[in-house]
Amino acid sequence: MTETVETPSSSSISLPTWLAFGFIAGFLSVLTFHQGTGGLFYYLGWSNNFPYPMRQVPPLGVPQFVSLAFWGGIWFTLFAAISTRLPASMRTGLAFVIAGFVFGGFVITPFNWFVLAPLRGQPLGNGFVPVNMLRGVVINGIFGLGGAIWLLAIQRLRASRK
Repeated sequence: MTETVETPSSSSISLPTWLAFGFIAGFLSVLTFHQGTGGLFYYLGWSNNFPYPMRQVPPLGVPQFVSLAFWGGIWFTLFAAISTRLPASMRTGLAFVIAGFVFGGFVITPFNWFVLAPLRGQPLGNGFVPVNMLRGVVINGIFGLGGAIWLLAIQRLRASRK
């Protein structure tokens, strides 16, 4: 029997469906919120990273932004799983969106600094340069915020079609 979870709109949904919605929300959040914020920072001169990078990345040779969107989906699948354990008051509206921001800014960013950076031969913690560290927290936080918004929107769309 498939486990069901209580969604932010207080309807029941199967756990696999909720996790799939998490993946879709994370994927879309990278394409909209994450890359949009990165693009804004680039055009304001606050970052050297051009949005929607087309550089092919291994192992499949897909454009980097597609790889980022895939990993955003994986990260937000984790958020969707964790969100089932949040108190009911934190699974709605603004509280849910804030939880997404905290997840992106303060879970994903440190993981990037202390796990991924060494694996890629990059300095720990963005070199501990405060402006670079802040930029990572903001961009990933906005990714999390956007993922939560997308997850709520997808779930509400599903609920409205029932």
